[in-house]
Amino acid sequence: MKIVDVICSPGRTGFYFDDQRAIKGGAGHDGVFYTGEPVTEGFTAVRQAGESISVMLVLEDGQIAMGDCAAVQYSGAGGRDPLFLARDFIPIIDKYIKPELVGKEANDFRGLCKMMEAIQVEGKRLHTAIRYGVSQAILDAVAKATGRLMCEVVADEYGCTVSEAPIPIFTQSGDDRYDNSDKMIIKGAQVLPHALINNIDSKLGRNGEKLLEYVAWLSNRIQTKRVDPSYSPILHIDVYGTIGAAFGNNNYKEMADYLAKLEEAAKPFHLRIEGPMDCDCDRETQVEALAGLTREMDERGINVELVADEWCNTLEDIKIFADRKAGHMVQIKTPDLGGINNTIEAVLYCKEKGIGAYQGGTCNETDRSAQVCVHCAMATQPVQILAKPGMGVDEGYMIVYNEMNRILAFRKARKQK
Repeated sequence: MKIVDVICSPGRTGFYFDDQRAIKGGAGHDGVFYTGEPVTEGFTAVRQAGESISVMLVLEDGQIAMGDCAAVQYSGAGGRDPLFLARDFIPIIDKYIKPELVGKEANDFRGLCKMMEAIQVEGKRLHTAIRYGVSQAILDAVAKATGRLMCEVVADEYGCTVSEAPIPIFTQSGDDRYDNSDKMIIKGAQVLPHALINNIDSKLGRNGEKLLEYVAWLSNRIQTKRVDPSYSPILHIDVYGTIGAAFGNNNYKEMADYLAKLEEAAKPFHLRIEGPMDCDCDRETQVEALAGLTREMDERGINVELVADEWCNTLEDIKIFADRKAGHMVQIKTPDLGGINNTIEAVLYCKEKGIGAYQGGTCNETDRSAQVCVHCAMATQPVQILAKPGMGVDEGYMIVYNEMNRILAFRKARKQK
């Protein structure tokens, strides 16, 4: 079945674009706004509305396949592509991608993605957000054209098996790390709360005391408020490099000492720490530092999992972090990889190398991109999947949870016929 048209529409995401460099440099808060001047190219404010582009592929029988182009909250940081604005990139899709897709048979997800990923504009690859959204639409088109679920297309083309059980969902709190943790406990989220520890003075503490206090509070809160005594979520906290900034990026001993204290505070729950340091210079420095801390933790038997994030953006990056054991788990930040075919390959590569695969993303996505990502996760079976978009907990968790359970229910019902 052929693709007969490509239609784009501008959209909003579930969160915002934030200038990470300005925030790390001390930008203040005024309600939901950040104060101060932006420092990353393309930003007109430290925080501005997130934008997306919906890509609709019209099939010859009238069915419409959809995907959403979206970029991460911290666009332009850590080696990522620049700020993604719909007005700048819809013309690119219309001029360079539409002519390549119209008339093509929607029967080969990997082949169509390979063709799309090879398109260049002025000698450069398409923006990661474009490749992300168009590949989602391609997957949906192949699924609709062949009468399969999107997860089944992935499983068939990559030789994996669609999960018969839900993938654990990781919820993120944003700055409202106390009330939103309560929401997560009520919902029964399997992994929580992210917590957004992105400032030393206000959130970590100069000696780590503020985060230590929060982790102890969170552990106690779960134990006192859970309805089911068997509910035992994993605590996963993103510290945005603040531990390294406070103790020294290469000071593995003191960082490990502190992480051991966090481990004790988290008990009886298992703890993951994402982005313990951010070597804001290059990938090699980041890999070396994170691998060094990982070795220190393992040699001392400190049972805290380290999660790679910054400078681990592309499929190539992820393979390097996995090969060199830089972290116990890698966040596969789906929009940063471009086409979702790369997300699929990244999860499968991490599993092959024995490193945890966290199929993540960003709060700054859409309902549609989250739904398509669920299908990728159900086929590749990562350790966990991010609830997205937004930071309100309920909405993102609902979107991911419901799509996952639709897949399970539909496949179960079909088997029973």
